[in-house]
Amino acid sequence: MDKIRVGLVGITGYTGMELARLLCGHPSMRLVMGCSRSESGRLLGDFYPFLRHLPGSDVVITVYNAKEIAKQCDVVFLAVPHGKAMVMAGELTDLGIKVVDLSADFRIHDADVYEKWYKVTHTRKDLLPKAVFGLPELYEEQIKKAQLVANPGCYPTSAILGLAPALSSGIVSGQDIVIDSKSGTSGAGRKAQVTSLFCEVHDSFKAYGLAKHRHTPEIEQELSLLAGTPLTVSFNPHLVPMGRGILSTIYTKLACTMSLDEIWQAYADFYKDKPFVRVLPKGELPETRNVRGSLFCDIGLVTDERTGRLIIVSAIDNICRGASGQALSNANLMFGLPQAAGVNQAPILP
Repeated sequence: MDKIRVGLVGITGYTGMELARLLCGHPSMRLVMGCSRSESGRLLGDFYPFLRHLPGSDVVITVYNAKEIAKQCDVVFLAVPHGKAMVMAGELTDLGIKVVDLSADFRIHDADVYEKWYKVTHTRKDLLPKAVFGLPELYEEQIKKAQLVANPGCYPTSAILGLAPALSSGIVSGQDIVIDSKSGTSGAGRKAQVTSLFCEVHDSFKAYGLAKHRHTPEIEQELSLLAGTPLTVSFNPHLVPMGRGILSTIYTKLACTMSLDEIWQAYADFYKDKPFVRVLPKGELPETRNVRGSLFCDIGLVTDERTGRLIIVSAIDNICRGASGQALSNANLMFGLPQAAGVNQAPILP
């Protein structure tokens, strides 16, 4: 059987790098085109020496051209900045190509909300109702039928998966939810900037984007759908001096009297058929090292009887689960493949 032909636009960033790594071992997909204006003409294996002698290393990097991509590819991953992705996704879907967009351009259903937070005019509003939010644990059946999947952001993935069982079953109140998230520096992207330099982040720890981070409306949108009512949350991101990973500590108010055993069972039941969410045994809490380089989301639960809170801790790898691996999992579903195809690796240790 011929392999599914894959194009990757935006080959030079961390998400493009991770997708190239995962695709070289995929049993049913083959990377046939990689696009980057700055690196055009180079072999992918020369640009990324870790790919040498692996499938995809002989791909010659080219400049993006929608018609050429449509001739050669069955599915395209867009690992490009917001604003650019909507144009490319529009061109490619108009040509009948399936697209997984790793930018924010199609994650937010309401164009006005998108434009308010991203300060960009949305030029393909017609595609917003057709785009499926690419979180397989919530939208697997819709993803299977989609032509355009909006791959979730890394922070939202950790927050939404952590809160989904509690909000959908009414375990916690929708009021006064605080999401305190810490990310490794790869979340800032691969482009050189002072704030991401080693000497700027090493041996330090800082908050950023408080009360204004662009992932906030994406989180609120999905949590509101789960709760069945509009929610406003306090989302507070932090930068920690590690390469990859996100740990989110989520503070909620219990809406009813429930024991930790009952809450744990509700989470276990919610995710029982979801292979990449691991609800940890009671008394254990997630660590980023235990999910590094994998599609796993580990969730730990603590009840605080004194404050009436349920504290939820989730850990993901921001590049794999928070971007590239999840994108590949979505593409699997779009083509009728097992969700785990090519992404079922154990976490990388140490």
